[in-house]
Amino acid sequence: MVDRLVHATRELGIALHLKTAVEKIEKNSAQFTVHAFVDGAPRTFQADLVVHGAGRVPEIDDLDLEAAGVKREKHGVTVNEFLQSVSNPTVYAAGDAAAKGPPLTPVAGMEGEIVAANLLKGNHRTPELAAVASIAYTLPSVASVGLLEAAAKEKGLKFRVNHQDTSEWYSTRRLGAKYSAFKVLVEDRTEQILGAHLIGPHAEEQINLFTLAIRSGIRSSDIEATLFAYPTGASDLSYMV
Repeated sequence: MVDRLVHATRELGIALHLKTAVEKIEKNSAQFTVHAFVDGAPRTFQADLVVHGAGRVPEIDDLDLEAAGVKREKHGVTVNEFLQSVSNPTVYAAGDAAAKGPPLTPVAGMEGEIVAANLLKGNHRTPELAAVASIAYTLPSVASVGLLEAAAKEKGLKFRVNHQDTSEWYSTRRLGAKYSAFKVLVEDRTEQILGAHLIGPHAEEQINLFTLAIRSGIRSSDIEATLFAYPTGASDLSYMV
């Protein structure tokens, strides 16, 4: 999926540099100089504008957590399964402020509700993160939920891999899209969806249906038997499993 995104990005005229670590940025009159290492070798880039898009960090550095005995890590407060501080039981952390869990908006909202419930009624709820969809709103979008193929193999699971380029499918061609594909992992014994990884014009919506299937235990045969409205992105799911 990522390889296809790289090709699509470069076809848009974007110079995409992989394995590049930015060291510092200097302002030179009207331009910026970006100092980086590409595969370990120093290199500079000239730019009119530099945008940092690598995400956000939790705003907790000024809370003086050490004074309250709150243990923290690079990515946030160290918490247990109830999102409670492992070193100060009166403190809870959720979302980006917690060191565990993917830094996604829906996850932060869910964890905020869990923290509130545990504060009011004692520790009884834990976040369910087995199937959380992640989407990059690139052109085209890429989306993922569940296990990667390597992770499924490490768990010793027996599964089949459905992988296909769908750039010639009608649902892609009617939108004039060029890059579209999927990889879906289905467990042999249970027909459960283990993971789904997509790229294409419908990926950001299709991934939600795969998330529902994983969380609810919907079998691949159930998806195949469903009569989806046509033509929609959802109608492609029965051919992906």
